Amino acid sequence: MDNPIHMQEVFFTRDGTPITGEWYTPAHGTAPYPAVILSHGFADCMDGTRAFARGLAQAGFAACIFDFIGGSLQSRSGGSMQDMSVLTEAADLDAVIRGVLEIPEADPDRLFLLGASQGGFVSTYAAARHPEVRGLVLLFPAYVLQEDARKRVSAPGYVPGECRIMGQPVGAVYDRDALSFDIFDSIRAFDRPVLLLHGTADTIVPISWSERASDTFPDARLVVIPDAGHGFIGADERTALDAVTEFLRRITENGGENL
Repeated sequence: MDNPIHMQEVFFTRDGTPITGEWYTPAHGTAPYPAVILSHGFADCMDGTRAFARGLAQAGFAACIFDFIGGSLQSRSGGSMQDMSVLTEAADLDAVIRGVLEIPEADPDRLFLLGASQGGFVSTYAAARHPEVRGLVLLFPAYVLQEDARKRVSAPGYVPGECRIMGQPVGAVYDRDALSFDIFDSIRAFDRPVLLLHGTADTIVPISWSERASDTFPDARLVVIPDAGHGFIGADERTALDAVTEFLRRITENGGENL
C-alpha cells in the first residue's frame, strides 16, 4: 500500500517571472527531509516527473517538480519556447534551488538534483556550480544535444530562429547557448555521487552518451535498463525508481560519498 503524502503548489521567481511548481512531502515523518529537485525534459512539463516525485515522497524524501519558463507549449510557468535554452533553464533551476533551500521542510545539507533528458543536461550544468548539491540522478540525460546543435548550424540553409527540434519551434538562442560551453567540463567538475539510468533502446539519446559520462564523472554508476526507450514506463519506471531510492538512501542514511 502506498504511503500517504502531502502536495502543495509552490512558486519561485527568475528575473521577475514566476516559476510554478509542486512540493511533495511524506505525510508522516520528521522534517527536515532530504530534498530532491526534479527537472523535466525538452518540450515536456512537470507532469513528466510527477510519478517520480510522488514515489520519492512515499519513500521519505521531499521532492520539488516545476515547469521551466518556456520549457514547453504547456508550461505553467509561461514564457516562449523561442526564448528557451539550456542556459535559461539552468537559470530557472538556480532559482528553484535557492527557493527550495528556504523551505523549512528541506534539509539544506541533503539536497539532490534529478533530471530527465534535457533536464538531466541542465541538472549536470547546475550541479557543478552548486556545492550544496550532495548527489545527482540522471535519467537518459541528453548530452547529445550539443552534437545535434553543431550538426544543425553546419547544415546548408540553416536559419537561426527558424529551427524545429522534435517538431517544436526554438529560437536562435537555443543553439547559440548550447554551443557556448562543453557539458563535459561540468561532468568532470562534479565530484559527488552520480547515478545514471539509461535504456538500451533509446533512439533519441543513444546510451553511449551515458556510458561516456559514467566514465568521465569522478564518482558515478550507470544502471542499464534493457529494451527501455527514451522514457521509462511501467516496470521500467518501477525499476528506475527503486534504483534511485536506494542510491539516495545510501547517501542520506549511511553518509556514503562513493559508489
